[in-house]
Amino acid sequence: MRIALFITCFNDAIYPGTGQGVVSVLERLGHEVVFPETQTCCGQMHINTGYRAEALVLARYFVEVFSPYEVVVAPSASCVGTVVESYANVAEEEGDDGLAAAARELAPRVHELSELLVDVLGVTDVGASFPHRVAYHPTCHSLRVLHLGEQPLRLLRAVEGLELVEFDGAASCCGFGGTFAIKNADTSAAMLADKMAAVRASGAEVLCALDNSCLTHIGGGASRLGSGLRTMHIAEILASTDDGVRR
Repeated sequence: MRIALFITCFNDAIYPGTGQGVVSVLERLGHEVVFPETQTCCGQMHINTGYRAEALVLARYFVEVFSPYEVVVAPSASCVGTVVESYANVAEEEGDDGLAAAARELAPRVHELSELLVDVLGVTDVGASFPHRVAYHPTCHSLRVLHLGEQPLRLLRAVEGLELVEFDGAASCCGFGGTFAIKNADTSAAMLADKMAAVRASGAEVLCALDNSCLTHIGGGASRLGSGLRTMHIAEILASTDDGVRR
C-alpha cells in the first residue's frame, strides 16, 4: 500500500525521530511511505484560538496537498482530529460549502498511526522489541475525539519484552491542552502533578502516548522532578528492535 505521511509541524520541528519511527514500522510491514514535501501546519492552533479564517487557508491547502492519496497517516491524534472532525464544521460555519464537502471526502482516508495499523491494515504485531516497563497515557484527542481506546494497547501488548503497566486516572487530562497550559498555568500544573504521581506509583520506566505535545508537557514535569521517567511516542517504541536498529 502507498501511504502519505503527514508529519505535523510539531514533530517535524522538534521530534523527527517520531516520523522516522512511522516510516520504519510501515516499511517493515511492506508498505511504501511517501512524503509530500509541500505540506504545512494543519491549522489546529488557529482553530482552537479563534482564528478561523486563517485556519481555513491551511485547511484548504491540506486538502489540496493530500487529496491525491488514498491513505494518509499522521503520528498525532490531535492533528488528525482537527482534519477529520474540525475542517468540515469550521468550513460550513464560515460559509465555504465547497471546502466542507472536500474535507468530508478526504477525512475517511486520514488516520492516526495506531488506527491505521489496527483498524485499516489489521496488524497488531509489527515485529518490535522493547524490554521495558511501559505505561500508556491516552491523550484527550486520541480518546475523546478519535475514540482510540484499545488500538494502542493492542499494539503495545504485542511488543516483545514490553511489560504494559496500568496507573490510576490514566484517562484523565495531563493538563497540557495546547494554550490551556499557558492561559491556566496553575490549574495545568496541578493536573500534571496528579498525573505524574500516578505514573510514578506504577513503576513505569517509560510513558508513551500518541501525541508528542502531551508527552512534552509530561516529560517536562518528569525532568523537573528528576524521576528518571522517559517519555516516548508510540511510533518510536513500535520501531524498536532487539539490536536497537530501526528496520
